[in-house]
Amino acid sequence: MGQLPKFYDPNLIVGFDTADDALVYRLRDDLAVVQTVDFFPPMVDDPYLFGQIAATNSLSDIYAMGGDPSIAMNLICFPTCLPIEMMGEILQGGYSKVAEAGAIVAGGHTIEDPEPKYGLCVTGFINPKDVLPNSSCQEGDLLVLTKPLGVGVLTTALKAQLLDDATTKLLTSSMATLNKYGKEAICKVGGAHACTDVTGFGFLGHASEMAKGSNKTIEVFSKDIPLLPQAVDFAKMGIIPSGAYENMHYLRNDVAADPAVPQHIMDLLCDPQTSGGLLVSMPEKQALQLVDRLNGVTPCSQIVGQVLSKQEKAIIVK
Repeated sequence: MGQLPKFYDPNLIVGFDTADDALVYRLRDDLAVVQTVDFFPPMVDDPYLFGQIAATNSLSDIYAMGGDPSIAMNLICFPTCLPIEMMGEILQGGYSKVAEAGAIVAGGHTIEDPEPKYGLCVTGFINPKDVLPNSSCQEGDLLVLTKPLGVGVLTTALKAQLLDDATTKLLTSSMATLNKYGKEAICKVGGAHACTDVTGFGFLGHASEMAKGSNKTIEVFSKDIPLLPQAVDFAKMGIIPSGAYENMHYLRNDVAADPAVPQHIMDLLCDPQTSGGLLVSMPEKQALQLVDRLNGVTPCSQIVGQVLSKQEKAIIVK
């Protein structure tokens, strides 16, 4: 065994070596702490809704590890040129989602910044044996996704005032839906091997992290990928966020795509998601049970791929 890095601690169950969603640190044999932090600028104009979405996104990392959030602290950047009441609305929106999660807000920190930004530092707890890292997929597993893709494309269209009210409502509802409900269903079904949430690196980026961390290859069923309404239309029009192109460039050596897969679908698979769903790897029997249990509980529930033995590429898109 080579020399261990200086930060090595046997109680650090999950750190940053597998690009996982949150740290997990063992406190005792039956208890570990799960901790994460995330914040970003607004993607919607309504400050209360922005607070809800940002808080939902921050809480998601705890659920992706299989934990339950308990304590949250606000992180907010705010310009002096905006009314202080707007900050209050952002914080109220965040508080509403923390309360829905069954956690509490216990303080935070505010700084002046030209652009508003908001998020949370979240602490949760879990039994170490129940941790769901992103790096333990097993060959033969199926992958289940609990929210549709297309958030980045649609928020780009929203900024350009191209979305109708119905699509906007579906978009914001998806972003503001806690992954609490997906996580609870995963735990009730049992048998999950690995989990992550799909956020800024897009579906393929997070799937690639799962595949490489598990030393496996993931085959993606492109025709089964759930998409938000109008996402395909706008993607075909070329309304793609810059982050999608950055994700494509980063993944250029990790992905093999069937030539029959349309370019707009590949774009959507790389589309950066804000407060996206859970992507869970589990045996076929449990995956089918999970899809059935999640029907009507989360924005979608769909089997979107399978885990293969390690091949030349981390991801194969069929």
